[in-house]
Amino acid sequence: MIIRDLESAKTVEWGNGLSRRLLLEGDGMGYSVTDTTVRAGTKSRLEYRRHLEACYCIEGAGEVVTLSGDSHMIAPGRLYALDQHEAHYLIASPDTDLRLVCVFSPALTGDERHALDTDGFSHY
Repeated sequence: MIIRDLESAKTVEWGNGLSRRLLLEGDGMGYSVTDTTVRAGTKSRLEYRRHLEACYCIEGAGEVVTLSGDSHMIAPGRLYALDQHEAHYLIASPDTDLRLVCVFSPALTGDERHALDTDGFSHY
């Protein structure tokens, strides 16, 4: 059995916020669980080429926007899943941080970070 508190999770500055990584590849579960904060007013160009990701909003607000321009509002109680490795924009509201519980499959190793200052979509 694995018991881990938020305070003891590996914390990574991922580019526009913090990712507290509660389960990682080394835990042997086959998937990762993170508690991720997206800083208020940020817009992140993201793509997961090796991972499928599902995110459940527990605080704040924002939107996820597809390359075709479809916008989906994010608020507490809403989940979005990137089941096709879609490149997307993740936008936090200007007034409050967005907080998501995310599941990655396969699992993250733990040190992944986004490169948001480059052209194109940050990926890992």
